[in-house]
Amino acid sequence: MRKNFTDVDLNRSVGNLLRLGVLLSVATSLIGFIKLFFEGFEMPKKYTSLDIGSSSEKVWSHFWHSLGAGEGMAIIQLGILILIITPLMRIVFALIGYLKEKDYVYVVISSIVLAIMAISFFTGYAH
Repeated sequence: MRKNFTDVDLNRSVGNLLRLGVLLSVATSLIGFIKLFFEGFEMPKKYTSLDIGSSSEKVWSHFWHSLGAGEGMAIIQLGILILIITPLMRIVFALIGYLKEKDYVYVVISSIVLAIMAISFFTGYAH
């Protein structure tokens, strides 16, 4: 016999997902802070040296390169990225739960919220 998926199960699963996301984010950031402490870090003397006008492709490629090299700052950024992605995953997780419950009103609402978040994520860095 197959147990029906209930609201309590959905709420418990979503809560566990949010807890896991936050714990992963904190652990990753903590590892990054410890690594950064041992690497040594100095604030820039001139903020003009920070290349704020970089394209998103440069920013992402620099991030992945730095993360691959195991740099502390990139590990901290990964922790922040995990924290940002956690609510997005909550919406995806809830959408799947609503599909299982056959609650199509909430499926539509979750899909709209997910589409808005995806559009803002992909168009938010318009340089």
